[in-house]
Amino acid sequence: MCRACFPQMCCDCCLVGKAAQEQGLPCDHSLSMGYQCGLVSRACCVHGDSDNQTQPGITSQPELLGDLCNALTGCWQVIRDIYTWRRLTCIKLLSLLLADINECLLGVSNCRAGERCINTEGSFRCQREVSCGTGYELTDTNNCKDINECEAGIHNCGPELECQNTQGSFRCVPKVKCGPGYLQDALGSCIDINECVIQTSPCLRGQVCVNTAGSYTCRANVLNCGRGYHLSDDGTRCVDVDECKGPEKVCEGHGCVNQLGSYRCECETGYSFNSITRLCEDINECRHYPGRLCAHKCENILGSYQCSCTTGFKLAADGRNCDDLNECESNPCSQECANVYGSYQCYCRRGYQLSDIDGMTCEDIDECALPTGGHICSYRCHNTPGSFHCSCPVSGYTLAVNGRSCQDIDECVTGTHTCGENQSCFNVQGGFRCLSFECPNNYRRVGETRCERLLCNESVECLTMPLRITYYYLTFPTNIPVFTNIFRMGPSHTVSGDDIQIAITSGNEGGFFRTERMPTGGVMSVAKLISRPQDFDLSVELKLRRYGSVTTHLAKVLVFVTQEEPRVPYNPLLE
Repeated sequence: MCRACFPQMCCDCCLVGKAAQEQGLPCDHSLSMGYQCGLVSRACCVHGDSDNQTQPGITSQPELLGDLCNALTGCWQVIRDIYTWRRLTCIKLLSLLLADINECLLGVSNCRAGERCINTEGSFRCQREVSCGTGYELTDTNNCKDINECEAGIHNCGPELECQNTQGSFRCVPKVKCGPGYLQDALGSCIDINECVIQTSPCLRGQVCVNTAGSYTCRANVLNCGRGYHLSDDGTRCVDVDECKGPEKVCEGHGCVNQLGSYRCECETGYSFNSITRLCEDINECRHYPGRLCAHKCENILGSYQCSCTTGFKLAADGRNCDDLNECESNPCSQECANVYGSYQCYCRRGYQLSDIDGMTCEDIDECALPTGGHICSYRCHNTPGSFHCSCPVSGYTLAVNGRSCQDIDECVTGTHTCGENQSCFNVQGGFRCLSFECPNNYRRVGETRCERLLCNESVECLTMPLRITYYYLTFPTNIPVFTNIFRMGPSHTVSGDDIQIAITSGNEGGFFRTERMPTGGVMSVAKLISRPQDFDLSVELKLRRYGSVTTHLAKVLVFVTQEEPRVPYNPLLE
């Protein structure tokens, strides 16, 4: 019941005090124990004599029991609760506590060295601290006893072996005993002993030992000469064979040197001797010395090597290096050739180009057929081998200094026109025009291109006629932009309040021109595109109202529209 209420240590400490009181020892003994354990031991020593006290005596001294229970409260919290609420229960527990003696704590056990004391109810037992080790087991008397592995069946001996127990272990011994001439191995098998090997000269001189199962025999010695030797004539010894003098050509043309039991070939330059095949084998110098023998390419041959060069090079005098080959000496190009290192380059003269097929032939460049060939010549382009030339129309043009443009010939200046004496020459693009005019009635000629009206006799019809008639000559190519101003007409000076009106009165049946009034006069411009050459004879009338009177001026405008730019499309078939 005590162990069910508080720890075993409190009970053991109380027993120490009780034992001290019974043996008449002082309660304040000097045993090495903790502070709480000392309080319990001293309390049990002073107040725990159950033989000299009766139950009434214990209950009649509640202050002593209180001191004892107060000492025990430090061991376990439950004792304090028991003492507070059930004082008699504490007394009963204490009486039971003083029943068992802990021999291990008092040091009265007889455990040997290496054993540990374990207290039991009313007694104690000794337990070995160190195990017995492999092959032993601990007995009830705390002694180590050998384990018989053979009887327990825990050995690992094979079927050919028998188990024999030893102290702490066992060993396996063969079941069968081997006879003479045999040796038994670890697995119990019998192995033949080779007496010829393990014994020194088991047979007489001149005999050879031959091993047999379990024994050996001696036989007469017969010489067996190895490779490179043969039996002497008397059959008593082996002599060397001179392979170099035999019928076989062992070195195949190379030098042969005889050796004891063998031979050696003295190989020529470029060969090495193979000791396994005993032959002279060709040395592949190109593989053994890569990049060190030839500048370009190395080719192995029997006993030597030879060098060669890549395309564009030739083998030098030393047979190893490569010199540049001047391919131009053999005229591989159709025109010009330039030698380069390891190769050559063909190029062509001006007006030719290299062929895309072979890269050596020069083909004529058709400059007229190039994408820009249509602009090389202003009129017509003619291809020639290696070049081209331009031409102009047969009449009216001449080739300019640049050799490409066509320049208009001014027939009026050069005097090559066909105009009469009473005609004036007017040059146009690619030709000329012969012009002549006469003034109408009631007009007189003033200058080369002007007619002025004579005085009127107060005739209304005369007053409505133009005051002045002036002739103008214009020329321009076809396809000039629409709304381009080509003619301007107006008074020599203007006065405030002038009213000017301008109109084309004749010659504009096709509607190619139009007029527009300006603050200082009027202008005539192109109304629509003129796409072909043609001549126009236009009458442009300007009316000026000034100070209440009206005057009319007439301009006779001759317009000569020529070909925009004379040009003939290139056609190689026409060349």
